[in-house]
Amino acid sequence: MSGGPLAGLRVIEMAGIGPGPFAGMLLADLGADVIRVDRPSSGAGDERARRDVVNRGKRSVIADLKTQAGVDLVLRLVESSDALIEGMRPGVMERLGLGPDVCRERNPRLVYGRMTGWGQSGPLAHVAGHDINYIALTGALWAMGRPGEPPSPPLNLVGDYGGGAMFLVVGVLAALLERASSGEGQVVDAAMVDGTAAITALFSALRATGSWTDQRGANVLDGGAPYYDVYECADGRYLSVGAIEPQFYAELVRRSGFRSDETEAERLRQPAREEWPQYRADWAALFRTRTQAEWTALLSEHDTCVQPVLDWDEATDHPHLRARATFIERDGIVQPAPAPRFSRTPPGVVRRPPVPGEHAGEVAGV
Repeated sequence: MSGGPLAGLRVIEMAGIGPGPFAGMLLADLGADVIRVDRPSSGAGDERARRDVVNRGKRSVIADLKTQAGVDLVLRLVESSDALIEGMRPGVMERLGLGPDVCRERNPRLVYGRMTGWGQSGPLAHVAGHDINYIALTGALWAMGRPGEPPSPPLNLVGDYGGGAMFLVVGVLAALLERASSGEGQVVDAAMVDGTAAITALFSALRATGSWTDQRGANVLDGGAPYYDVYECADGRYLSVGAIEPQFYAELVRRSGFRSDETEAERLRQPAREEWPQYRADWAALFRTRTQAEWTALLSEHDTCVQPVLDWDEATDHPHLRARATFIERDGIVQPAPAPRFSRTPPGVVRRPPVPGEHAGEVAGV
């Protein structure tokens, strides 16, 4: 097993999609023994499962939860496990005979992590939804996109992963830490609406102080400010510019030659909000005079807060990310390395993604 900081911890992951499997991957990356309970219809023997990076590091068993034998298998695993994570709609695990009361009766020290979009309670608790719906309801999606255009979905990174899986992992680990003193497990209700709302706390503060407007694309962090945006270069490639602080903006101005016909003091001054449209046009015109590679060579290794916008393949080959081994290759698949880093107990990918049911024999004796 891995020597990561969670070595010795056993987690049951009830197979699902979205944030639950990603949370299981994070725990497995950090050294936990994650046993994924797959359904009979999940494709036993399907080699495509080998390429599902989100299941790396886990072991897999198959259990038909519609049968007593399948339920009994999970309950036996519960007896020797530290945590269970599941992403069913509220009430489903209870109907299967695997709800938190039943599981914690078998193992009072068990931490039972529940991952849903709407949470275990509330008017929408039993309604279907996906990442885009959860971030829409919390106000987060409203703030994303260009003025005059519909809000732009940020992949499924904000609801499923940022507001979902990350909060499930934090909740499970916090409950395990508390268990060290109380000796008892508990139920963790992780809802994507709650987590997404939590990660927007900064914007609650900015709105309260009058530093943020509800107009999309009109604020510092949403592409409204000319010094925090993405610009097209001469070759059609893009640069990310994040020169928010005055000293970084000044460095960007000096090295780029922006408005070289003005005085030093006037050039280095960050524009006021009413000047943003004109400054944006001027910056856009300047960035279109060189290629992405030329701007990168000129700006990226200085305190200008400018970096190229790379595609997936380019990102894996960037010198900084190569030096840190941010991406690794396992079994012919390039994938993100475990994160974060630890000085004494480095995590690692201990096994490739399993074929459903692959570890039934070795887990049977758990």
